[in-house]
Amino acid sequence: MFGNWGTDSIVYARSAPPVNVVTGLNPFPLGQLETGATGAARPNLVSGVPLWIANPGVGGGREINPAAFTIATGPAQGDLGRNALRGFGAGNVDLTLRRQFKIRERPALQARPDLFNIFNHPNFGNPINYLSSPQFGQSTQMLGASLGSGGQGGGLNPLYQIGGPRSVRLALKLLF
Repeated sequence: MFGNWGTDSIVYARSAPPVNVVTGLNPFPLGQLETGATGAARPNLVSGVPLWIANPGVGGGREINPAAFTIATGPAQGDLGRNALRGFGAGNVDLTLRRQFKIRERPALQARPDLFNIFNHPNFGNPINYLSSPQFGQSTQMLGASLGSGGQGGGLNPLYQIGGPRSVRLALKLLF
């Protein structure tokens, strides 16, 4: 009853990745740059204004302060450096319990539940980084969803991706 058991675990922790704040506007009206999140024009930094503000109503409990930035005039970059801010760190623990049942001398059946994010710790994706968005500075997705959803867009299924919700997968495996 207590024989042939095993466990596997993965503990994942990372620091906060950089966030590159951009204006979201095209400073060159001839269409040489893109607008929105892919726009490359950076804003100016307003000195003395905090970069982050507490907001319990958004993911992570804080958001980037839009009052800390102004849009540079003319076709020029602002004085805010590239990747000057940091988003949210992440931590996750996955665990597998497994038991093997011998069928004959060599073949065996392995039963295993895989538990993803067993502590159901919320991990948030990077905040929206372009000033022209009405949701600027807010994290609008969990980390698992922000990394892609598989298919042609890339990434893994958000249920099994780092930062997804707690989930369990049951498996039976025939070993021979």
